[in-house]
Amino acid sequence: MPTAESPIRIAVWSGPRNISTAMMRSWGNRADTFVCDEPLYAHYLRETGLDHPGASEVIRQHNPDWRAVVAELVGPVPGGKAIFYQKHMAHHLLPSIDRAWLDHLTHAFLIRDPREMLTSLAKVLHEPRLEDTGLPQQVEIFERVQETTGRTPPVIDAKDVLENPRGVLSALCEALDVPFDEAMLGWPAGPRDTDGVWAKYWYENVERSTGFQPYRPKPDRVPESLADVLDRAEECYLKLHHHVISA
Repeated sequence: MPTAESPIRIAVWSGPRNISTAMMRSWGNRADTFVCDEPLYAHYLRETGLDHPGASEVIRQHNPDWRAVVAELVGPVPGGKAIFYQKHMAHHLLPSIDRAWLDHLTHAFLIRDPREMLTSLAKVLHEPRLEDTGLPQQVEIFERVQETTGRTPPVIDAKDVLENPRGVLSALCEALDVPFDEAMLGWPAGPRDTDGVWAKYWYENVERSTGFQPYRPKPDRVPESLADVLDRAEECYLKLHHHVISA
């Protein structure tokens, strides 16, 4: 069991258009946990030059130096908490970033059906690329963790979480060797000090939420122009889904 003297640093790797912020709310509602929100985003925006909403503000308000960010991620846990929950977008881990620091964290993976993710992503990115889904990066990190630890890190699917929050979160906590906490099933509405400055562009629904919303299938079709991206995304997704933990 993690303690303030012997904490656990959990890096949860997701792609965009997932329930990653709701998961951050869930863990952030635990009294023993400190959360951080996409710590590599500023570096990602500075290096790629992508025109994301509020990009210049993100770079100004958050540290774009990945080395300085990593020092915080593997350093003392803020507030002396026993658990340091790190919400990461896998595509923010650019190829130029050294991977050695990953060995100092405990890893988990949050995935979503690429058909549902791509239809949502295509509404905010014109012609998204495979690397924009975060899936190939998730596979890379997953395989690295397997190789360096000799263990298979836990993978959870967003649909499963929404259909059975208690069961899947209990299983995830067990896989991470931390106790499940009922506080993870609900949280107060509103913003958080730990949210990134991009929250005003992306977190409106989450800020209104007080828990996980029921799963609802998305009827939208993936545009024909993204057929090749979908095929390759599904290949990555299935590699990870093979290891999904169930309730």
